[in-house]
This record gives sequence, structure tokens and C-alpha cells, in this order.
Amino acid sequence: MEKAHGASPRRPADALGMAPEEMRRLGHLVVDLVVDHFETRADGPAIQQSTPEELRAVLGGPVPRVPGDADAAIRTLVGTALANMQHGDHPRYFARVPGPSSFAAVLGEWLATGHNAIATSWGGGSGPTTVELVVIDWLRELLGMPDGTEGILVSGGSLANLTAFAAARAELGDGVVYLTDQTHSSIPRGLRALGFPPDRVRVLRSDGGLRMPVGELAAAVAADRAAGRRPVMVVATAGTTNTGAVDPLPEIADLCRAEGMWFHVDGAYGAPAALSAAGAAALVGIERADSLVIDPHKWLFQPYDVGCVLVRRPGALERAFSIDAEYLRDTSAAGGEVNLRDRSLELSRRSRALKLWLTFTVHGVEGIRSAIARGIALAEFAEGRLRADPMWEVVTPARLGVVTFALIHGADGTHAARAAALATSGYAAVTSTTVRGRSVLRLCTINPATTEDDIVRTLDRLAAP
Repeated sequence: MEKAHGASPRRPADALGMAPEEMRRLGHLVVDLVVDHFETRADGPAIQQSTPEELRAVLGGPVPRVPGDADAAIRTLVGTALANMQHGDHPRYFARVPGPSSFAAVLGEWLATGHNAIATSWGGGSGPTTVELVVIDWLRELLGMPDGTEGILVSGGSLANLTAFAAARAELGDGVVYLTDQTHSSIPRGLRALGFPPDRVRVLRSDGGLRMPVGELAAAVAADRAAGRRPVMVVATAGTTNTGAVDPLPEIADLCRAEGMWFHVDGAYGAPAALSAAGAAALVGIERADSLVIDPHKWLFQPYDVGCVLVRRPGALERAFSIDAEYLRDTSAAGGEVNLRDRSLELSRRSRALKLWLTFTVHGVEGIRSAIARGIALAEFAEGRLRADPMWEVVTPARLGVVTFALIHGADGTHAARAAALATSGYAAVTSTTVRGRSVLRLCTINPATTEDDIVRTLDRLAAP
């Protein structure tokens, strides 16, 4: 007689298995350690590193040959490996772009990892696929892009931009691409990887506001056409990493439409600001993009990693990336379902959407909007403090949570030295960078847990001789 569905014979011991009681005990330990991190992170260093020798002494050694102590191994990872890194969720981590992940997102990540969730084919993962399609549609709606816009979640902005460029070239063919000297450095790299030769990538000098100059762009397009070249795409930026500048999106969209070019917007950093009132005013025109990139692991408060590309043209991603193989045929979609493997270069792909879905569901758009608005306001507060202090000069004003500044009488190397000393102290981390070749310091203030006092004390330490 057949056993009832779900019943199974006694299974042999799993060489890598654990008893349920042991799994729960270790799981509770991990949860406690993570909650301890959330509770006490402001008391620890914003960034920490040790020497290779010090780290190897604790984490290295011979290959483990026999089972070890799981508790000790977990605590070693937390106490050494996870302690020695930049803590992008620290309230005084202002360097580069912070990654202030929410705990709801961590829970979603745990669920996806614990269930080994895959989002490759409809047949192999219809549930995780649906979650991803829902999240993509939420993002599309919130950013004002039209019905029919499709998308995919990838590792981050670098792969999201590359994915968009591949779709654009599949749709329009080869030609000249236009960007500026403020475009993120990963974008020229992505174009090179796709085979765009250097003489097909035009890098325009940004204007006085560090934005794409539309007049010069139009002139460059006209000159290329006159020389027999084919303009194909403009890469605009919605929130540059260095200064938070936003290119003139409506004017660029108009030019792209008139010239039959693809309008790509790199909003990896700044695009989520459109959920707030101040950000929406700065990002008018973002909804006109043919392709738009955002990084939820920045300003949508997700743990690493997750990036997103949205493409206006239905089917463009599948036309660029669809894959067929004999062993995949029994997982193929048959009735309009989506195989996400056909939207990017990833075949085996984990589910990155559960954490984002859970964040929106737990906190709602209003909670996320409030957190974004706070990041914008904190940069404006920092700018006010800097302008009131005769020691400092604001080099670029607060824009989308980023402000840059310099010592009035700072010598070359002074800013980098002060940033390094601050990081070594562990109190906070800031970026030293350059704007138009000038050495500056930079704050990025997108962590909703940051206080005004955190900013005041960080500036005080930077000012100390």
C-alpha cells in the first residue's frame, strides 16, 4: 500500500545535518548576535581593519579535518571577520555611500537564505519569482515609470547599468554613448566590457553645477552625425556619488526623443529620493528614462546586495538575455509566466526580492519616505553648521544627502589625513575626495539612525588639529 502524500521512510543520517534542537539553539545564538549588533552598533567603531597577519592568525590555519565547535566558530566570525570592515549601517558612517539596512530586510534575507530560495525559472521558483515581479512593479510605480516597464534585480549598480546597456544595444545596435566626467566610474568599465571602443564613448565636461551640459551634448551629437557616426545612448545621472548632483533630466529626455537615442538614467544612488517631496522636485524627468537603475542596498535600506534595472520597453530584457538549453525545458514558462533567468546574465540567481518586499510590507512607503527625507535634511543641517564655522568652506551644497567641504586654509593632503585619523579613531568615517581637482571632505548622511549630534561631533573631530 502506498504511503500518504508527505510521508517518507526513515532517512539515513545526513553527514551535514544537525538535530532540530541544535539548529534552533545555534539559530537563536545568531539572532541574538545580530540584534546585539543593531542595539550597540553606535557604540563601536564605524570602520575597523587589522593587518593581514593578525586576521590570518585568527581566521586561517590548516584546513579543518574534523568537526569543530560551532559556537566558537560563530563567535570567531562575529568577533574578527565581521568586526574588521566598514560598518555601513553605523550612524556615523558617512563615507562613500552608507548601507543602513533595516532589520525587516535582514529578516527577509534570512528567510530567503534559510529556504535556499531561487528565482531563476517559473517552474523552479514561481513564489520567489512572483515576489520579485511584485517588488519591481512597486518600484516602477513609485518612480513614475509606465505600465509595461519590466525589470530585474541584480547585485548592484554596476551590473544593473551593464544589463541596461546590453538591452539598449540589442534594441538599437552599436553607436556612440554620451556621459560626463561626473558619471560613476563603473559605467565606462561596463561599456568597455560590452565592447564599446573608446572612440564611441564621449565624456563631456560637466557644467558649473557638475551636471551634464545639454548644449554641449547636443553639439556633440550633431558633430558625430556630421562625421558619419551614429549617436545611440545618453547616460544621465540622478544623484552623482561624489556630490549628489542631478543632470537636467527633462532636457536630456527631450533631446534623446528628438534624436532617436536611448535615455538611460543611473539613479543607483539618488533615484529612491524621488519617494520624498524634496527628492521628487530634484528628480523631475526620471520617469522618462528608457532604462533606470537604482540600488535598494543604499537608500531603500536593504542589506547587501541588491540592485535593480527598470526598462521601459516590454520584452527588451528577454530579447537581450533569453537562454535556451535542453535541461531547462521542463522549467520553461508556458502560459505567460516569467523566467527571470531570461532578463540578465545570471542563470543561477538567489531571491533578492524577499527582503525588499518585507521592508515595504512592514514599514510601508510612508516609513521609507520619512527615512529618506531625514537623510536629505541631515545633509542640509551639516551644510548649515559648516557655513556657520569660519574654519570651513562649503564646496558643493547639500544635494540628495551629500555635502562636500574644505578647510579654508587646508594644505594638500590635509583632508585625507584628517579623514584617515577619524577612521582610525573608530568614531566616524568620512570620505576624502576631489571636486574639479580640489581636495575636499564629503559627508553622505542617508542613515535614518544618525542624529544631529553625530554630525556635530564628527565635524568637531575633523576640525581638531
